[in-house]
Parts: sequence; C-alpha cells; structure tokens
Amino acid sequence: MRLDKFLKVSRLIKRRTVAKDVSEQGRVWINGREAKASSKVKVGDELQIQYGVKIVTVKVERLADTTRKDEAGELYTLVKEEQRPRDNALDWEQ
Repeated sequence: MRLDKFLKVSRLIKRRTVAKDVSEQGRVWINGREAKASSKVKVGDELQIQYGVKIVTVKVERLADTTRKDEAGELYTLVKEEQRPRDNALDWEQ
C-alpha cells in the first residue's frame, strides 16, 4: 500500500493530499529511511512522522483499503511519541 494512502486510512493524517505534502517535505520515515508518498508500506514497518515539534513512531499492524473511524487505530501500534526542541523541528507555518 502507498504511504500516503496508509496515513489517510489509518487517520494518522486527515487527508491524502496533506500526507503527500508531509512526505515531500521529508517529515516521514519508514524503517529509518526518508520516505516519499509513493513508498510502499508493509505490515511490520515502523513509521516516524514529524508533526511540528512532535515525532510519533508507530508500527504497522495491518493494511486495509478503507476503515471506519473507530477501527483506524487497529492498523497501527504506537511505539513512542517524543517532543523535539523547537529549534530542531521544521516549522511548517513558514
């Protein structure tokens, strides 16, 4: 499954176009490597997503083309969530 679609279906990012933009800005990694929106996501992959000063790491548990809101959290497991100092984070409001 494409990275941008997984991020949208899992509701880690609200819209697929936003997921594409975030990937193009270099703020998403798959297994420690910078990922593009078209990168393939597999079960067992570890994703890191930078939201401003917060970096969220999740493990992909299963893939689905569509999902209901209450089931979206079952697609991944939260591994860790960390805050970065403001000067190390990308400021996406510029």
